[in-house]
Amino acid sequence: MKENLRTTRYADGTPIERGNEWSTTVAYWYYPYANSSSPSAFGLLYNWKAVMGYSASSNYNPSGVQGICPYGWHVPSDAEWTQLINYVSSQSQYCCNGSVNNVAKALSATTEWSSDGNTCSIGNNLSNNNATGFSALPAGDYYYYSYPLYGSSTVFWTATASGSEVYVRYFNYSSASVSHRYEEKDSGYSVRCLRD
Repeated sequence: MKENLRTTRYADGTPIERGNEWSTTVAYWYYPYANSSSPSAFGLLYNWKAVMGYSASSNYNPSGVQGICPYGWHVPSDAEWTQLINYVSSQSQYCCNGSVNNVAKALSATTEWSSDGNTCSIGNNLSNNNATGFSALPAGDYYYYSYPLYGSSTVFWTATASGSEVYVRYFNYSSASVSHRYEEKDSGYSVRCLRD
């Protein structure tokens, strides 16, 4: 998808509860920055329980996890995110200053990001962003009642867990790369679905 998911229901119509706390057992959605008037393109944030529904973790490619996605779409696995980043890194026109690690600008939107002075960072000269059309926006997170990343960062869930944590992809306004790391399942992050 070119935009972040913003549904409050599963594909079968089952509602997802709006959250005002963190949880690993109750499926929640949240407004970015706890603000119902935040730009619609930011989508909504979800904890991992909401993202996965009743599906188990998967690192297959494709993941086979519909989870919160519409019919005909699925939650991408860590392997699928890796495939995307590897492809973008293999295309010289997407690599800032010729570095295969510097692809965050090519995947990030041309608006909303905080400003930064480093040449290859997302926040430097926003008009040079988004060569791929992926349009990542800094929707922030929901974690322990705070939204500290709004405007400066965004995190995308994968369908792949490792114990009590989940693989995610992290974008930050002052970074040139897309980080690959673990996060807790009770956090609230963005979702991009992938067509089956």
